Amino acid sequence: MVYIILKGLFIGFLSSAPMGPVGMLCIQRTLNEGKKHGLFTGVGAAVGDMLISLLAIVAALGLGFSTEFIQQHEGPLKVLGSIVLIVFGYIVFKKNPSRNLTKLKENPMSYSKVFASSLILTLSNIATLFLYIALFARFNVIDADKPFGYDLITILFIGIGAMSWWLLVTYLVNKLRVRFNLRGLQIFNKIIGILLIGLGIAGIITGTLMGIDFF
Repeated sequence: MVYIILKGLFIGFLSSAPMGPVGMLCIQRTLNEGKKHGLFTGVGAAVGDMLISLLAIVAALGLGFSTEFIQQHEGPLKVLGSIVLIVFGYIVFKKNPSRNLTKLKENPMSYSKVFASSLILTLSNIATLFLYIALFARFNVIDADKPFGYDLITILFIGIGAMSWWLLVTYLVNKLRVRFNLRGLQIFNKIIGILLIGLGIAGIITGTLMGIDFF
C-alpha cells in the first residue's frame, strides 16, 4: 500500500512539473491576480490530472492489460513506455515556456471560472493521456487482477501529488515575485526534461534486461 501511495505521489508531481500552458497560466495568475487565483488554477489542473489518469487506467485495461499479459510482456511494455517518456522529455527540454505567457485581462475572473478554465485546459491536452499511460507502463501501475480500489487510491494520490506541485509553485512565485524571471523557468524545464529522459533510459535498460519477446 505504501508503495502504491508513493508511486501515485511521484507520478502526480512529475507529470505536473513541466512548464506547459497550465503551468504558465498558474504562474501568470499568481503574479497578476494573487496567490489564490494561482492556487485555484492548480486545483483545476490537479482534478484534470485525476480524471485523465482514471481514463488512462480504463483505456489500458480495455486494451487487455491483464496480469498474464503484463507478466508475459513486462519488458516490452516498460521499453515502449520508456520510449514515450524520452520523447516527452525531449519536447519539454526544447520547449520555451515564455511563449505561453500572455497578458491577462484587467478584471480577474471568479475562482469558479479560474478552476473551470484550468480544468478544461488540462483535459484538452490529449498528450497528457499518453504521458500517463507511459508512466503507468514504466512503473507497473496497471494490474487487471488487482482490486479497482487500489487504482482509485493511486488516482487519489496522483491528485495529491499534482496539488503538492501547484502549492509549491504558487508559494514560490508569490514569495519570489520580485526576482521572477523567465530564464529560470527555461532552466527548470530543461531539468525536468532531462529527468524524464533519464527515467526513460533507465526503463529501456531494465526492460531490455527482462528479456524482450515480441513474438
